[in-house]
Amino acid sequence: MVDRDVTSLHEEFNGERLPPGQRQTERFPVLSKSGTPSWDMETWEFSVTGAVKNELSYSWKEFSELPQERQRQDFHCVTGWSRFNNEFSGVPFPTIAQQADVVDDAVHVLFNSLDGYSTDLPLSECMRAEVIFALGLDGQPLPSEHGGPLRVVTPHKYAYKGAKWVTNITFLTEQKRGYWEKRGYSSAANPWKEERYSTF
Repeated sequence: MVDRDVTSLHEEFNGERLPPGQRQTERFPVLSKSGTPSWDMETWEFSVTGAVKNELSYSWKEFSELPQERQRQDFHCVTGWSRFNNEFSGVPFPTIAQQADVVDDAVHVLFNSLDGYSTDLPLSECMRAEVIFALGLDGQPLPSEHGGPLRVVTPHKYAYKGAKWVTNITFLTEQKRGYWEKRGYSSAANPWKEERYSTF
């Protein structure tokens, strides 16, 4: 049983469950910038830096012992497919922000990954209960090809905003664009408005 079902999220955005331009699939295609990176449980580290009062660093054991939620979410890829009813388990973003004690003038978050990938979101978009650092998928540890050991999931955005293999988040006082955002993808990434690419 899940702790939170957010598959009705589309109602907040006045859209259908399947956003425009998407097709539903039961498969879970694997997409990445440059393949699946390797990692070592003994040396893996997740850090929180930037505009915070408490910079944080977790080993794999420490992070996996944080309080977790199980959520049922839909997943929308910018390339045009959506997968419904994914059950992700992980640590809600607000839990980490609270532990870091984010400063008042922080407005943005940059997510950084093992493979050099990065993506950015406004802090207000991250502080939603359904934005989680996922360690599990459908009752199993999160597979490496889908971002294991740790990825971000952002069901209210296209999935390139949910960084795979995330190892650091940096709270910022101004926006800093991520990997795809620098290459013309939308910073907003709202699936129900089809915000796939930047307009400037």
